[in-house]
Parts: sequence; structure tokens; C-alpha cells
Amino acid sequence: MEATEIWLSTLLVNTPQEGRDLAIKMARKSIAAIQTDAETRKKLRSAYATDTAQLITSAHVIATEFQTIAAANNYWKK
Repeated sequence: MEATEIWLSTLLVNTPQEGRDLAIKMARKSIAAIQTDAETRKKLRSAYATDTAQLITSAHVIATEFQTIAAANNYWKK
């Protein structure tokens, strides 16, 4: 296993918007970790970009990541 960049040092963010942005980044990083060839990912984009079911599934993955981040941030309750 090769060394990887540490890009996720915390799940703590200041706002829900930052949480959503982090959730999207986490989802994208997961795909890159699963499909390591950038050219293959690029070729596959056209297939899922027009597939409603795949887009909904992608949104579900982001929502799941956001749930994790929201819980880590105590749902931004003061």
C-alpha cells in the first residue's frame, strides 16, 4: 500500500455549508480511492452524468457523509 496524503484531519467545521462541502469532498475522494485511474474516471463520467439513478445514488452517498459530519458537529447546536 502506498503512502497517501492526509487530507482529512477533522470532521469539525463551523457551518452546515462547510459540512456539505466536506461531504462532497469525502465522496469524491472515496471514488478516487476506489477507481485509482484518473482517465478511467474521466471516461465513466459521461455514463453517470446522464443516468438519473446513478446521480441519485451519488446524492445519497453525499447525504450519508453529511450525516456523519453533522453528528460530529453536534448538529451545530450552540
